[in-house]
Amino acid sequence: MQLDPASGWCQGVRVCRSPNFNARPSGEISLLVIHNISLPPAQFATGKVQEFFQNRLDVTEHPYFAGIADLRVSAHFLIERDGTVTQFVSCLERAWHAGVSSFEGRETCNDFSVGIELEGTDDLPFEDAQYQALTTLTRQLRSTFTAITAQRICGHSDIAPGRKTDPGPAFDWARYRAALAKAALEQEEQR
Repeated sequence: MQLDPASGWCQGVRVCRSPNFNARPSGEISLLVIHNISLPPAQFATGKVQEFFQNRLDVTEHPYFAGIADLRVSAHFLIERDGTVTQFVSCLERAWHAGVSSFEGRETCNDFSVGIELEGTDDLPFEDAQYQALTTLTRQLRSTFTAITAQRICGHSDIAPGRKTDPGPAFDWARYRAALAKAALEQEEQR
């Protein structure tokens, strides 16, 4: 995968455009937020996340869907259990993933963040393929948006504590951060 800085779209990933976005007020991109999602909850590879982000979810298909029928949300990316990456919104636009949120005292994190959804739940381990895709995608994002430092990568629970719990205790932050550090070291050695 390769992120095009001019368009904010990744080449080499699936594209599934969401209408749920708008312009960033300042154009700043300085935060990466990791989430998890599955629709219905704890069911994978259903295609329902894609439908949800496109406002096409048939709310009669599952009782859970009635409770989210009126929500208009999106993320920039979804990483499925098999590592497939789908992009919904250009990184240059504001996706609607964080909701009411605050990072280091600054509110409305959607204004300056990129949101990545991992297909999963708070309490089920994520797959190796997801960690690999997440590491690759993060490297692409950080090489383009250099304000996203290691300290500016967080979970939804970090920016919306008490309201959100994802990516949850099953997400292995140490593994992810070690993979990023290793990738950065390898990249530095190649220079």
